[in-house]
Amino acid sequence: MPAGGFSVAAPPGTDFEAKITPIVVISCIMAATGGLMFGYDVGVSGGVTSMDDFLIKFFPTVYRKKNEKGLESNYCKYDNQGLQLFTSSLYLAGLTATFFASYTTRRLGRRLTMLIAGIFFIVGVIFNGAAQDLAMLIIGRILLGCGVGFANQAVPLFLSEIAPTRIRGGLNILFQLNVTIGILFANLVNYGTAKIHPWGWRLSLSLAGIPAVLLTAGALFVVDTPNSLIERGRLEEGRAVLRKIRGTDNIEPEFNEILEASRIAQQVKHPFRNLLKRRNIPQLTIAILLQIFQQFTGINAIMFYAPVLFNTLGFKSDASLYSAVITGAVNVLSTIVSIYSVDRVGRRMLLLEAGVQMFLSQVVISVVLGIKVTDHSDDLSHGYAVFVVVMVCTFVSAFAWSWGPLGWLIPSETFPLETRSAGQSITVCVNLLFTFVIAQAFLSMLCHLKYGIFAFFSGWVLVMSVFVIFLLPETKNVPIEEMTERVWKQHWFWKRFMDDDDDDEKNNEIYGAKELAP
Repeated sequence: MPAGGFSVAAPPGTDFEAKITPIVVISCIMAATGGLMFGYDVGVSGGVTSMDDFLIKFFPTVYRKKNEKGLESNYCKYDNQGLQLFTSSLYLAGLTATFFASYTTRRLGRRLTMLIAGIFFIVGVIFNGAAQDLAMLIIGRILLGCGVGFANQAVPLFLSEIAPTRIRGGLNILFQLNVTIGILFANLVNYGTAKIHPWGWRLSLSLAGIPAVLLTAGALFVVDTPNSLIERGRLEEGRAVLRKIRGTDNIEPEFNEILEASRIAQQVKHPFRNLLKRRNIPQLTIAILLQIFQQFTGINAIMFYAPVLFNTLGFKSDASLYSAVITGAVNVLSTIVSIYSVDRVGRRMLLLEAGVQMFLSQVVISVVLGIKVTDHSDDLSHGYAVFVVVMVCTFVSAFAWSWGPLGWLIPSETFPLETRSAGQSITVCVNLLFTFVIAQAFLSMLCHLKYGIFAFFSGWVLVMSVFVIFLLPETKNVPIEEMTERVWKQHWFWKRFMDDDDDDEKNNEIYGAKELAP
């Protein structure tokens, strides 16, 4: 494909020249369909688990509890470990798969890892759509989880490495945008299939095949990243791909920087062990905490179980699905805001503004539910119901332009090349671990904490906002291979981990690599 596009000015401190070429845009869009699949899986489970036909076939106990008036607390209708396992098994499988994905990402490349993810997705969809019993249903979810593990490992790395520095944040957030589009698509599908009896739930689960096929086809046609090709010793191919995606012949400064980073990476025989070295502690700490904090905003509790949650609060079945569609649409639009603003106002500003918005909206929701919704009756009038949906949308919008996309973006752009694949693996693993915890525990927490569940999550939002103020450096417009010098060594706290001993060790690795180079 011939190079075209428009020029992007290089950030201060680097001579990299780049254009936004069609091949970069197309590759990023196709790769980001991994997010579409992930989002659909997140969104479809909550709608399906609120459908009576699905509950009758797989969870008859929950169906009886749901329809017995006055015998069960409003907050406890859906408190069932099996039902929660249907949702959470995907994330437990993804957690396990990410360790294998780390190996394939480094040894086989980002593109082939995305292809493996697509194949897992397709097989998992077949099992789910044709499920005859709970075991078949769970096996399908586990296979989908394996796809999530491989896709979440490869796609953020692919997007960070192929994008020009100036718009790296925006292109990387395409992954999160597709997650939100997948959730909205699932909510719309659930709204329609809820009226199809008795097999509407099968259609909901089967339509996940659309993003699965898109990801698989995309992985067949995109080019691998120059960083990955050079890391695997395919230097001339990496140079050619870099020239093609940057749309210029002046690629030597960027090529040499990637080559130097790759030479250091080749000296690292045990990347996971290397993550524990002192100079990698800042990146590792931030990557882990961002994933924990992202889940403890409470977002996945809302997105997994939005129809169930609204049904619990007194909305009728159609109204609960409709409300979930509204929150899904807000999610998509707000993520677009993030794409526009992340490389302009920076990562920290988005996170801090959203912290205030999320905290206030969750406190308000907690107070309203505490006053209006009791165990065995709800006085949630139409006006209050609309108000709760507005507050949920306020919360979702703040998350969608901050902790949602930036929880993936920041770790993918801060690790050095020698630990990038291992670091991304840890990032995905921690994310899926805590996603599993929230998915498995939320309905039980809702039963026991009731309206206090929102106060619980708002407390965590306060903690994570303090963390951003003091410990999260700004990475806007910093070339991905210059993070150590321009970010970590300049930060008031993290610079103490970039001591001279580690610098000497790194220099020795560079010089040793140069001597070994032909």
